Amino acid sequence: MNVIDVILTKRDRGVLSDAQIDWVVDAYTRGEVADEQMSALAMAILLNGMTAGEIARWTAAMIASGERLDLSSVPRPTVDKHSTGGVGDKITLPLTPLVAACGAAVPQLSGRGLGHTGGTLDKLESIPGWRAQLSNAEFTAQLRDVGAVVCAAGEGLAPADRKLYALRDVTGTVEAIPLIASSIMSKKIAEGTGALVLDVKVGTGAFMKDIDRARELARTMVELGGAHGVRTVALLTDMNTPLGYAVGNAMEVTESVEVLAGGGPADVVELTLALAREMLDAAGLPDADPAAVLAGGQAMDAWRAMIAAQGGDPDAPMPAARETELVRAEADGVVTAVDAYAIGVAAWRLGAGRARKEDPVSAAAGVFLHRRPGDPVRAGDVLYELRADDPARIPAARETAAGAVTVGAAAPAPAPLLLDRVG
Repeated sequence: MNVIDVILTKRDRGVLSDAQIDWVVDAYTRGEVADEQMSALAMAILLNGMTAGEIARWTAAMIASGERLDLSSVPRPTVDKHSTGGVGDKITLPLTPLVAACGAAVPQLSGRGLGHTGGTLDKLESIPGWRAQLSNAEFTAQLRDVGAVVCAAGEGLAPADRKLYALRDVTGTVEAIPLIASSIMSKKIAEGTGALVLDVKVGTGAFMKDIDRARELARTMVELGGAHGVRTVALLTDMNTPLGYAVGNAMEVTESVEVLAGGGPADVVELTLALAREMLDAAGLPDADPAAVLAGGQAMDAWRAMIAAQGGDPDAPMPAARETELVRAEADGVVTAVDAYAIGVAAWRLGAGRARKEDPVSAAAGVFLHRRPGDPVRAGDVLYELRADDPARIPAARETAAGAVTVGAAAPAPAPLLLDRVG
């Protein structure tokens, strides 16, 4: 095999053979193919696409680059959920223990935030003592004993994806649907789950701004899951407005605990229950009632057990920001829109996110919304607050968020949270 031939095939809109795909993914993982060569191939894939057969083989090659977890010792049916990322998207936190409390086992390998979208591991690490790194044995044992685990993927899981993901981020090839789909699905299939529910975000604060491209991504991932024996469905959900009121690591944990306690924002509760129903159905537990379990407190019990199993103190006070600035309405009216992207970038500028994978994040930083679309306001009412540990971060965040909350004369038409279902 010759990497130049592989690049030229895709550059000239050809179809890569199974042998070419197997070889180039393996050779790149081993270092035989250089970053600049894989960059050229990734760009050719972005520009010219891949057939369904190519995407399936590429995904299989990435799975084969590392280990595949065996969850056969777990007595409950296994089901996972993956979100393509959004602003205020803390759904994994209440959803994982809720589904576990309904009788399934949830093996949730999660990631960290990059740019304006938050990462589940960053949120959970704001809980004192909680640790993200588990061995495979610890992962499987916790899944058996507690029924829920959220942790970082081990080094041995789909190492080809880890290397290619970092490369795509710095070469302008992140948007390639074949590479997005194979990246997500290689990790989820390798973790050994029996079923998977995808939450594909659509809107200003999402990676996919256009619903047609979101549907294409959803269909591609659902087909990949089915081809590998993982029952997969996808929900397309709105991400023009942040989820809930809290955008920032510790704040989002607090809001998630409010949901588990029977309260919390209506949109967070709605999406948590919608995804829970899909997960339980995919796991073969269609008669479970997640709303009743949430109201009964069993999900909170599962949350406390899950956090404690990974060294966290579920009763510990959450970190609080040292600096807070309130932003107020200048006139009477009704909130007509809250721009998820602008709020997400503002939270990132305050320290809640990172520009590079190695950057630290602030647990307490972020944006807390006081008003959402449809809420009436009077001049002087607080629209949102900016929270930071470093006061020098506030001016840039204030500028970014300046036009994020729009106040008008008439209430907007209610926007549906659930847009479509694929699978």
